[in-house]
Order: sequence, then C-alpha cells, then structure tokens
Amino acid sequence: MSSTRKTPKWDRGKFVQYGKGNSSPEMTLTVQMVLAARRWRSLLDEHLRPIGQSAARMEAMAAIYASPPLSPQVDVARRLRIEGPTLTRMLDSLERDGLVERLPDKTDRRTKLLRLTPLGEATLEEIFRICDELRMKLVDGYSEDEIKAHGAFLRDLMGRIDRGLQD
Repeated sequence: MSSTRKTPKWDRGKFVQYGKGNSSPEMTLTVQMVLAARRWRSLLDEHLRPIGQSAARMEAMAAIYASPPLSPQVDVARRLRIEGPTLTRMLDSLERDGLVERLPDKTDRRTKLLRLTPLGEATLEEIFRICDELRMKLVDGYSEDEIKAHGAFLRDLMGRIDRGLQD
C-alpha cells in the first residue's frame, strides 16, 4: 500500500465543521465503522437471543474453537483483544452452561487451559448457522473481490490500531 497522504496537524476548523453537521472523510469512516460494528453485534444478539446466546458468547467460544487445542485463557483473551477479567466473567457463564471447560495446566497451576465441550461445539455450530445466514444477507450484491479488498483494508487498520498507530 502506498502512502500518499501526510498525517495532518490538528485542524480546529474540522472540529467546528463537525459541530455544524459536517465531517471529514476520515471521521465519517471511523464513525461509520463503529456504528456498523455496534449495529452488527446488536443484530446478532437479536437473532441469537431465542437460543439463549449472544454475540459476546459466540466470540468467546469461536476464539476457543479456533485456537490451538487447550490454549491458555490469557492467549484466548489476547486473541479477543479483551482483558483477562472480562473473559473470566464470560467463561464463568459458559462453564456454568456446560459449553466450556477450564482445565488445570500441569506445568503452571495458575494457568487454565480452555476447550469447548461437545455441547459447546454443537451450540457454536448452531450459532454459526444463524450468523452465516445474516452474513450472506449483509454482503449480498458485493463481489468476492470487493469483500476481500474491504477485508484487507480493515485488517490493515486493525494492525495499525494493535501497534498503537505507530508505523
């Protein structure tokens, strides 16, 4: 990716324009990303609620499922980009429901290793079926190349955010 734009200095005029209902393309992009992500999670929650699930539970179970077998809890939290205590609360709920197991690490008794139970895998599969139907409706009309290009753009943005916006 070639970088043709310079990082602009603070422009108070943009702030004033925003207050008047105008926005820069950069601000519009970031606001729309936040709103789209928020609305997507809300839509998922609406469709998962009838089966007693949520987008947050799906994300935790999916991260465990896609991680190497018996991954440490801290690694799964890092993969989700959340703090350990946040994941711990979610795991308490998932474990109570019989969807996740926390197993002791034989080499480090402070570490808990995670895996989905058979019920957890079946539940995650049902969640994915629901989400896939919604996802296909969401991207209907976009070509595979467009989807890949937008995905690459968003991955690049995530990488910049993960690095703290440092090059």
